[in-house]
Amino acid sequence: MDLDLSPVEPFRAEVRDWLRAHVPAAPLPSLETGEGFAAHRAWERELASARLSVVSWPERYGGRDATPLEWLVFEEEYYAAGAPGRVSQNGINLLAPTLFRYGTPEQLDRVLPPMASGEVIWAQAWSEPGAGSDLAALRSTATRVGGGWLLNGQKTWSSRAAFADRGFGPFRSDPEAGRHRGLIYLMFPLEAEGLTRRPIGRLDGKPAFAELFFDDVFVPDADVIGEPGEGWQVAMGTTGSERGLTLRSPGRFTAAADRLVGLWRERADPADTALRDRVADVWIRARAYRLKGFETISRAEDAGAESSVNKVFWSELDVALHETALDLLGPDGELDGDWLEGYVFSLAGPIYAGTNEIQRNVIAERVLGLPREAKA
Repeated sequence: MDLDLSPVEPFRAEVRDWLRAHVPAAPLPSLETGEGFAAHRAWERELASARLSVVSWPERYGGRDATPLEWLVFEEEYYAAGAPGRVSQNGINLLAPTLFRYGTPEQLDRVLPPMASGEVIWAQAWSEPGAGSDLAALRSTATRVGGGWLLNGQKTWSSRAAFADRGFGPFRSDPEAGRHRGLIYLMFPLEAEGLTRRPIGRLDGKPAFAELFFDDVFVPDADVIGEPGEGWQVAMGTTGSERGLTLRSPGRFTAAADRLVGLWRERADPADTALRDRVADVWIRARAYRLKGFETISRAEDAGAESSVNKVFWSELDVALHETALDLLGPDGELDGDWLEGYVFSLAGPIYAGTNEIQRNVIAERVLGLPREAKA
């Protein structure tokens, strides 16, 4: 693992200077509202105009061919600057890596440039009423017809789907096949004929998700990712991104931990050593995740099942970080929108991207080589 960052410092300086000049002085409205979604889409266009929306992508798709280390540095500077949340994250962090691995050249040329520019925002349509973390239990179907597929069924907790343009996810193309077989991975427009979306409000009422109802929604063959019947393998490629560094980069947590240290200096009672130790613990864990990031990108091979270790670590770190901040704030925590909203969101971390209970099973069986969990 090479920790010499001097080769990427010029890039860091360029990113820092650009962000200092362009990050909005006032926070944008919540991206879980119509107004905020539009404002964040405009921010994506601004990033893209500087070729900073997808720095690690090839130049032909709007990126800079940045190295993984440059990407980590970009993420550190982005979060340190307090830049807006990425409304395009489902596309650029989940769908794009899947396309780079399984997509056709035509799909890459067609899908990636408008994704990079914010012209097309993507929703992740995976969970179903009877299939959340147990993705193999999904029942929504894709039926072969001339030139494509007809989709029927229901997806729920589809992130960004209330306002997004297109969605992606797996469907069952062969109901007679085994649980992990007979799946197909598809892209589809959220304005398609036969598709109904019903926003789902969070605790604060903002529609961060939506239910999607499919009634003979046609999807052409050109929007199938990978081969029909191999949707499980494609989906597992996406989960590696969702549970690893791509979705939750170390910079997100190091910046938040630094803010927490600043809050402790402002608010702490010097005699409260227990709270001091909690702040130090969070700061150390954020730095440990950063070092793990350097180790991960230094490998030649995919992280594979080890991405589940990352997912458990960062989701529990996020909760601990925000709980500590609210304890520092005391009653004032109810009036601090940033820390309070961050805390409410952090509670979802151990659930989305596969519950941490599921991730611990994956770690036990596929990383540690322990026996499979006995079925009742």
